[in-house]
Amino acid sequence: MLLEINGLTITGPAGTIVDGVGLTVAAGETVGLVGESGSGKSLTARAAIGLLPKGLRASGSIRVGGLEIAGTGERVLRGLRGRRVSLLMQDPFSMLNPLRTAGAHIAETTPGRATRETVARRLAEVGIDDPSVAGRYPFQLSGGMRQRVALAAALAGDPELLIADEPTTALDATTQHEILALLARVQADRGMGVLLITHDLRVAFALCDRVSVMYAGRVLEQGPGTSLAQTPAHPYTAGLLRALPSVEHTLERLIGIPGSVPSAAQVASECAFAARCEHASAECRASRPLLREIGSGRLTACVHDTIPRITAHDVATATLPTGSGAPLLVVDDLVKRYGTHTALGGVSLRVTAGETVGLVGESGSGKTTLARSLLGLVTPDQGRIELDGLDITRRRALTSQQRARVHRLVQCVFQDPSTSLNPVMTVGATLAEAAAQAEPEGRLAPGDLLELVGLPPAYATRRPKGLSGGERQRVAIARALAVRPSLLICDEPVASLDVSVQAHVLELLRRLGRELGTAMLFITHDLAVVRQIAVKTVVLFKGQVVEEGDTATVLDAPAHDYTRRLVTAVP
Repeated sequence: MLLEINGLTITGPAGTIVDGVGLTVAAGETVGLVGESGSGKSLTARAAIGLLPKGLRASGSIRVGGLEIAGTGERVLRGLRGRRVSLLMQDPFSMLNPLRTAGAHIAETTPGRATRETVARRLAEVGIDDPSVAGRYPFQLSGGMRQRVALAAALAGDPELLIADEPTTALDATTQHEILALLARVQADRGMGVLLITHDLRVAFALCDRVSVMYAGRVLEQGPGTSLAQTPAHPYTAGLLRALPSVEHTLERLIGIPGSVPSAAQVASECAFAARCEHASAECRASRPLLREIGSGRLTACVHDTIPRITAHDVATATLPTGSGAPLLVVDDLVKRYGTHTALGGVSLRVTAGETVGLVGESGSGKTTLARSLLGLVTPDQGRIELDGLDITRRRALTSQQRARVHRLVQCVFQDPSTSLNPVMTVGATLAEAAAQAEPEGRLAPGDLLELVGLPPAYATRRPKGLSGGERQRVAIARALAVRPSLLICDEPVASLDVSVQAHVLELLRRLGRELGTAMLFITHDLAVVRQIAVKTVVLFKGQVVEEGDTATVLDAPAHDYTRRLVTAVP
């Protein structure tokens, strides 16, 4: 065994965070660690490499290659990191120094003297055959290229064990597919063990030999990935699977798990999932269920023998509402260049009132540049943008009255809600400030806006830091809706959310589209998400529209080779 964790408990000033976790990783094996944010996945991984944040303390047994590291000093841990065990993080910017070249990062983690040939060989191992990349800085590389460089740096010390913490969460489908295939190939070549932390169940089941499901600081289920995917034995695992959006069906209702993850200290003497479980009984709350064996390699911490699970095929499919009347948004032959780079090379699209149009494509395809052009954050070089009959191509040319009208016509929901929520203002103050820009007739109070997005009016007194990620995104949506816009631009609004929270937010957006008649341009790299939200889909590739049409037709029978690659890349 490369990694053996037994009875791992992590405590901090607020009490227990991880409570009695056990897992193992053998040479040549990939083990997945899945669960919602706050379950303790990343802290468990960091404890395994001795990198817990200041103020947290780990107890129990952690053995790396047979060596007990729990309680050992920093000198011993430094000798392990990068040599026997290495860490690959979600955001390559957190691993890569912006002032150092890619080659310098790899040379730094390579034992002994690293030559140009050594660096080039390390880059080639992760699929970078251009030696000039070694001389580039992180900001000069694409997201996928940065992640490849971070992987090369993590592997430069020839570790026996790689801990990969959400390594593909922020990547588009094709780049994610390439990185995962690369990781599997490198692992096979080296016989390396991999501990993969992710909240993407599709990735875990596609890549991992075994999967451990964590919740509230505990492991609730363990087993082979394919077995867990087909027959989950714990209600929590079943709930996560049920929340997954389908790339093959537009589901009638997206079902997330109600509530949120409690702290380990709050549920120390009962089933951690009892408060959110529809199958909970008095027995579940009387004591803490221990992991028990239910089959070959299968363990569960549920007292019930069978758990019904709703799959995508058991849920009725839905027809999304189509728009009506003249187009609300008209984009004709839009061109935007940055120096010699053409971000948009003549893009045209239409969005009708009440209609949701999906915009998909990998990083660098021009999605965000198009959104910024529509919001007036950049000025196109050529083409025309018309919103509700008003030419908004060049915002500076508009009168103050026209700009105020455009502000009420179009709003945006960003991927990270912190970009639209002031951390020092209460939720109520933020919503009141936004609502003040709306027409006096029909203006909604903060409490009404919160109820519109499914939050209690009492949340108006809270600040963003007191909300979960999903709650912050709901507030960001409420803020965007405060002026009652005709068009909502959603730029990857669920990309960083857990699968259950994602289901809640998508269902909320679908309901708001039906009830308010708000049109949406929904930007995403997740084809399963676009299947659930958009009646039409536009595919961008290198600044060009290569395919568009009804979402079902585009995904089920793609006509362009690039669209086929996107569909094939879905795990």
